[in-house]
Amino acid sequence: QMSSLPRAANASRAYAAAAQAVLSVLESELDAIRTAGTWKGERVITSQQGPRISVDGSRGDILNFCANNYLGLSNHPEVVKAGIDALKKYGAGLSSVRFICGTQSIHKNLEEKLARFHEREDCILYASCFDANAGLFEVLLGPDDAVLSDELNHASIIDGIRLCRAKRFRYKHMDLNDLEEKLKESRSSRMRLVVTDGVFSMDGDVAPLQGICDLAEQYGALVFIDECHATGFLGPRGRGTDELLGVMDRVHIVNSTLGKALGGAAGGYTVGPKALIELLRQRSRPYLFSNSLPPPVVGCATRAVELLLASNEIAQSMAAKTMRFRNNMTQAGFTISGTAHPICPVMLGDARLASLMADDMLKLGVYVIGFSYPVVPKGKARIRVQISAAHTDEDIDRAVDAFIQTGRKHGVIS
Repeated sequence: QMSSLPRAANASRAYAAAAQAVLSVLESELDAIRTAGTWKGERVITSQQGPRISVDGSRGDILNFCANNYLGLSNHPEVVKAGIDALKKYGAGLSSVRFICGTQSIHKNLEEKLARFHEREDCILYASCFDANAGLFEVLLGPDDAVLSDELNHASIIDGIRLCRAKRFRYKHMDLNDLEEKLKESRSSRMRLVVTDGVFSMDGDVAPLQGICDLAEQYGALVFIDECHATGFLGPRGRGTDELLGVMDRVHIVNSTLGKALGGAAGGYTVGPKALIELLRQRSRPYLFSNSLPPPVVGCATRAVELLLASNEIAQSMAAKTMRFRNNMTQAGFTISGTAHPICPVMLGDARLASLMADDMLKLGVYVIGFSYPVVPKGKARIRVQISAAHTDEDIDRAVDAFIQTGRKHGVIS
């Protein structure tokens, strides 16, 4: 017994040394992030999400120009009430995955409405669109197949593709010529899937879906789009990028989110052929091993979709507001990336500059965030502004004025 004490002491010292070594590595990583100016702090909001918010440490109402709340539905009275009603009727949660005892009538109802909204055969709900992307490719594609992915696709698409065994081809961003070369290279594959964001979230640029669908049909490939930054407000009825570009009947699979325009709470989904959706219910790991969406989230999202199915008025209000901001900022001398999308990246280049300007904007009553590496490529830091249907023209003009003041202070514009 006595001889075991030194061994125990030595083991304890070794464990402590190992733990300290790990902590040292972590602290070095954190110090490097701070030194690079890419540290991502978290401001604390003390109110509901909306065009005007309260922020801890700031006085008065702050204009919010960086939420994915494209249609202003995150605190819409009807959406909030639907969530409360669902909470009272169906409870806080299911404490189960869908196939055990986690499917309520409201889940099936929401899936039916989303399939109808996108004009697809069927729909499957996930805890997030990240999970939808993580759960699709592994099920659909095998080692005899090929996936052709835009080089700037969202991280969740990249991670989802990594989980599958298909051959991987990455084509240059929105480059149809390079996509065609990759389609030629992958001709021997059993099945090929072209994968792209409908709208690329960091730049606000829209995928050339007409050309992608033309090539896919020419070479016998399927087309998948991630519509997180399009669902609800792009296209005449807000159906998304495929509606905007007239290819709804040529895109085979759509993944999107309930966490942005459709109420902003949480959740994602896949819509597509019924056979695919049924296979995902049997084999998609994020679906099989994650709790069902909570009833309040389902209630909120369902009401949001119902509002959009009933009217396209909210979706149509976005275009004029988006162009008001883009045109006024361009006239002031700023470089705005993307096209006519409510994601309006104010390009600055330097990560520290983007962070400092965002802090100064908050002092002027406008909430925006600087984006830098690794979220965007090195040297392409920006402040990503997002326009909401809930913003007024006065809100937009005030944000532009704050940018002009801050831009002049930091020498971005003259």
